[in-house]
Amino acid sequence: MAKVAFIGLGVMGYPMAGHLVRAGHQLCVYNRTATKAAQWLTEHAGSSAPTPREAAQGADFVMVCVGNDDDLRAVVLGADGAFAGMTPGAVLVDHTTASANVARELAQRAAELHLGFLDAPVSGGQAGAQNGVLTVMVGGEAQAYAQVEPVLQAYARMVRLMGAAGSGQLTKMVNQICIGGLVQGLSEALHFAQCAGLDGHGAMEVISKGAAQSWQLENRHKTMLDGEFDFGFAVDWMRKDLAILLEEARRNGAQLPVTALVDQFYADVQAMGGGRWDTSSLIARLQASKRA
Repeated sequence: MAKVAFIGLGVMGYPMAGHLVRAGHQLCVYNRTATKAAQWLTEHAGSSAPTPREAAQGADFVMVCVGNDDDLRAVVLGADGAFAGMTPGAVLVDHTTASANVARELAQRAAELHLGFLDAPVSGGQAGAQNGVLTVMVGGEAQAYAQVEPVLQAYARMVRLMGAAGSGQLTKMVNQICIGGLVQGLSEALHFAQCAGLDGHGAMEVISKGAAQSWQLENRHKTMLDGEFDFGFAVDWMRKDLAILLEEARRNGAQLPVTALVDQFYADVQAMGGGRWDTSSLIARLQASKRA
């Protein structure tokens, strides 16, 4: 069993840290809002620290799950950052969905300090974190990955090393491209069914047994038809991810016309006041356009 620091107790990090305790690991947690860490400690064994540096002291592994590149740098670098407290040979695992550039930057700095660094964004949403069945896409050195892979199993059903530093983030971008296109397609299908006077639930049940089947169809069509959009990853966060991947596409030359269009559709949802709705809320935009 390992000594682990977990930095960032948001909707994903909070249950992920809990799974590590249940797996038998020794946890020290840090959260920018200290009351969140205090609440976590009422539910789980472990300790908390006032800074990322102190949380990371003596840890074999430091897990980070924060909001974006700037948040990540704030908790990892500097006098109070996690790197400052880590012992040579320890490994930092970043579960933030961030840019490939910041992953490479932090990997280089970690190497200078004789630390391991893995970019390891996750997919599966809040439900996946709570149920311990996340998919973890990892970039970094094979040796560091081999050390941490058994620990990641506490909250993952799929973990894979994708390549050098940054590869985990690039794979997460592939994931978000797929989700955006699939949700827009499902939204249009449901909207069409409603406009055609079909039973939307029945139509989805039938086509789910054929080539149109997908996780989004199986898990989101009922709530989409009911106009319920409180089931996980928020539109605001999806737009953050899409901005990162569209910038990466401009650098590598990938052509993403559908993804760019879906990004603008999510901007429309934000303008409707749906920034905190989940990503399946694209259907609300279609319904609003029809009413107008």
